[in-house]
Amino acid sequence: MNKIFVLTRKFSISTSQNAIKTVTVIGGGLMGSGIAQVTAQAGQTVTIVDLEPEILNKAQKSIQANLGRVAKKLYKDDPGKIEGFVKESLDRIKISTKVEDSVNSDLIIEAIVEKLDIKQELFNKLDKLAPEHTILATNTSSISVNAIGSGIKRKDKFGGLHFFNPVPVMRLLEVIKSDHISEDTYQTMMEWGKSVGKTCITCKDTPGFVVNRLLAPYSAEALRMYERGDASAEDIDTAMRLGAGYPMGPLELADYTGLDLKKSILAVMLNETGNPVFEPIGVLDKLVKEGKYGRKTGEGIYKYNK
Repeated sequence: MNKIFVLTRKFSISTSQNAIKTVTVIGGGLMGSGIAQVTAQAGQTVTIVDLEPEILNKAQKSIQANLGRVAKKLYKDDPGKIEGFVKESLDRIKISTKVEDSVNSDLIIEAIVEKLDIKQELFNKLDKLAPEHTILATNTSSISVNAIGSGIKRKDKFGGLHFFNPVPVMRLLEVIKSDHISEDTYQTMMEWGKSVGKTCITCKDTPGFVVNRLLAPYSAEALRMYERGDASAEDIDTAMRLGAGYPMGPLELADYTGLDLKKSILAVMLNETGNPVFEPIGVLDKLVKEGKYGRKTGEGIYKYNK
């Protein structure tokens, strides 16, 4: 079931005079490290902040390995360019365990746990600490952007930048317009997304935005089919890969993004929409309770070799 993702497209460095040049990513997990990687590849300085030093160390190792694979794709027959690409990208990445020492950036992106109160607490703190010009953005996959930023003063400089996993490979970026975002901030976020190699789409602050509003019901129905024993996990995934042309089946994808995150998204969507398709699913609740989140824990719907 293991898959290796390798980026095959080149990144362009923005030449705009008003381009974002320094970025802080708060959260060193899979999403945060991926955002940091594409930022560094695009020629921008980025700081990864996480309270746990071991998470930062893991992020650095993961980024270095990923950059090596990217470089080999881009510069197959030129060891010098491969080494240079990796070194220059890594040199643009800094790490820190202190939010207070890492807020002097043009853009700060939050990529932490999917819990409203924790995100609100962070942004309220960032609003006070960051320079006036700094744009604040959340990478939330389902929580209301307006709710997350409800306590900050710089609402005109706040919005959503929803990346997809794995960030270095997935080309889409959802730019979410909060109710009070300024046109200048919105355009800056769009241009920055393009500068790190993403195709940007715009969505208002609606539950699940575009992708998860459509993907969550699909995933939920796949989990219910698996729970009922209508078909095996392998056959459900094979059906959607070969019958619908999807690169990954719904259960593979749920394991990849994390069953804990899937559970959180469904809960938020149920609360926001009242749609019964988002109601709790027994097999999902059981796996999450057992700490079986998917790839990141070595077991979910499937078992993985760590």
